[in-house]
Amino acid sequence: MAQFYAWLGSEKSSKIKFIVMDMWKPFRNVARDKAPQAAILTDKFHIMRHRGEALDKVRTAEYSRLSGNGRRFIKGQKYTLLSHRDNLTLDGKRSLALLLAANKRLNTAYVLKETFGQLWDYRREGWARRFFDKWRASLSRQRLKPYEQFADMIDRHWDGIAAYCKPENKVSLGFVEGLNNKIRVFQRRAYGLKNEEYLRLKVLSCMLPVL
Repeated sequence: MAQFYAWLGSEKSSKIKFIVMDMWKPFRNVARDKAPQAAILTDKFHIMRHRGEALDKVRTAEYSRLSGNGRRFIKGQKYTLLSHRDNLTLDGKRSLALLLAANKRLNTAYVLKETFGQLWDYRREGWARRFFDKWRASLSRQRLKPYEQFADMIDRHWDGIAAYCKPENKVSLGFVEGLNNKIRVFQRRAYGLKNEEYLRLKVLSCMLPVL
């Protein structure tokens, strides 16, 4: 990242308004050093991935804890739990309903997973913080250690979420994730090739309007 800012130059770096990144500290440090005026936003999809991992750890723990018929509703339902309900097929929704009715802990974990997504709807940091504190408080006595660890991680990186709450920082995170996915596709297609300039041109060309 330091090499990128060196290539970009101090003049262009000083004009950057937003920087969207994951929660890795070295990325944040170099951004604050090279583009201190920019708002650093924590990538929503990166956080949601950690949220999904917390839910899957609860699912795995429940599968290990139970035996016999108790495992029947959990086996093979990882995708069903991690997906948004609206994206499930009719059979998927039925399987989800059976699973949540059969396992109280997974039902609680699923509800917590779904409600957490409201965090990005707030336009003021104070409202977002009150929502998060209330969400975190609901973890008490639930014995969901992966969720407690997830909440601790969010608390440590709160500044990146707080920055996104400001109306002037409501950049489309879906566009950022979509562009990242396109770059990954280019990299897979070019496996074994080492022409970085060609990769750069492919990334730029994918954003051009259709002729």
